[in-house]
Amino acid sequence: MGILVNGIEVDPSGWPTPEFAAVHELLRQRAFKVGLLDGNTDREGSMEAVETLLQREVEAPEPSEEECRRWYDGHKQEYRSGELVHARHILFQVAPGVPVQKVRKLARGMLMELQARPEKFAERARTKSNCPSGANGGELGQLQRGSTVPEFEQAVFGGNTIGVLPDLVRSRHGFHIVAVDRRIPGEQLPYEAVAGKVADKLRSAAEERALRQYISMLAGGAALEGVDLNAATSPLVQ
Repeated sequence: MGILVNGIEVDPSGWPTPEFAAVHELLRQRAFKVGLLDGNTDREGSMEAVETLLQREVEAPEPSEEECRRWYDGHKQEYRSGELVHARHILFQVAPGVPVQKVRKLARGMLMELQARPEKFAERARTKSNCPSGANGGELGQLQRGSTVPEFEQAVFGGNTIGVLPDLVRSRHGFHIVAVDRRIPGEQLPYEAVAGKVADKLRSAAEERALRQYISMLAGGAALEGVDLNAATSPLVQ
């Protein structure tokens, strides 16, 4: 069954997921309704109109000093100087037109294998990884915070595991099997040194919540077929 948004058929090809495609059409229709585009606007123009729409209609509160300090106190491990991780990975890239479920199943099967036989990691990286690092057994070398995409950083720095991580890591690039070989703790940074970063993080989180609520509101008043936006587990817009 195809995807319909208020009777308009949506082509999911060229989008990361069908949900992305449906959300863009939902926002495109809203932009048309409020006069930000006309019926002849091309895809690039519609994306610009959607961006303008979100700037106008989605508002997120600024984090307070108290909220920032409370976040810092509960997440001090994220704010360390000199913290390093030596890691390897195997990337299963999600390509347009390839079912995400199929890629996830393949990655999960290999994860289970490598948890039982971690000595096979380098060999599997060389033959199966979609990342150039596969040629070197998946070696990423010495990583520091800020050197990778946020999803990957959270996975490798967010715990104390040494060896193959127990779960797949999902990022904008696909599914990763990750092995952490060494952790260097570093030194704790005081709140005053990272206050700006804390505020940026909370601001981004507030913007994402506001965006999800806005999309949920639009979806609640729309006729959707072939897609369930309430079941989406990844960010719906970029």
